[in-house]
Amino acid sequence: MKHTQSRGEWIGSRGQFLIERHIADAMAAPHWHDHVELNLLMAGQMTYLFNGRLEQVEAGRLVLFWAAIPHQTIAVAENAPLVCLYLPLIDFLGLPVDRKARQSIMQGRFLAQANQETMDALTLPRWEIEWQGGSAARRKLIVEEVRLRIRRLILDNAEIDNSPTHVSPTSLADHAVRHVELLIDLINSRYADPISVPDLAKLAGMHPSTANSAFRKILGISVNEYLTRHRIARAMQLLADTENPVLQIGFDCGFGSSSRFYEIFKERTGTTPRHFREAVNSRNTPAP
Repeated sequence: MKHTQSRGEWIGSRGQFLIERHIADAMAAPHWHDHVELNLLMAGQMTYLFNGRLEQVEAGRLVLFWAAIPHQTIAVAENAPLVCLYLPLIDFLGLPVDRKARQSIMQGRFLAQANQETMDALTLPRWEIEWQGGSAARRKLIVEEVRLRIRRLILDNAEIDNSPTHVSPTSLADHAVRHVELLIDLINSRYADPISVPDLAKLAGMHPSTANSAFRKILGISVNEYLTRHRIARAMQLLADTENPVLQIGFDCGFGSSSRFYEIFKERTGTTPRHFREAVNSRNTPAP
């Protein structure tokens, strides 16, 4: 996050809801934080490097993505105002949205509004102003309105079944991007297996050092770090969406032992798998 956190820092699930507005700029390196991020570019254009892909963002169109996946703005028009909203992941998991759509976002989908919505250009700046100086009651109302807007964005995309994502063909010319795309596809399909970085590199037809070099160049992290985050993300999904036993979820997500699962999960999220599930369930329980 631009305002307080150094880029490249993992904030974790303890983050709070936040709205900020700033002039967008190119980042020197990828960063990540455990929120679902909602962006509205007010003017101009910008390009994200997200999950090894180039995603072009146009003014007036909302975009949504899970910010725990490393992302970096690499090209921005001059004087481009950007409104950013950060919804903690645990709150996003509690939203009554289509399960497949939610999972696709956590697996790296970059969601964009198909058409410009005039009301967004008026509403998001108002939210930002009211958030900065509003009362606790008004802030609570803003959070509720943001949740509803996210639900509508997801529903709109589900109905047209076509997210307007733009992947620049120039990205295919870069060997590092191609390597990252291939490795990410392998991780998506093999994360549950007891697989190592040398195993992944061999399947991708490259040397392990080449794999790590590509990941660090494009995403700013190692292959193993990405694999760990992917497994944690899948575990969060299963904890939220199923009643499977916690230990089974750990094994199903590629963690070799229960102790390893609990250790990594708490280190990355600040809570245990069981407490995470209880927190999600409490958000999904209707008020009496």
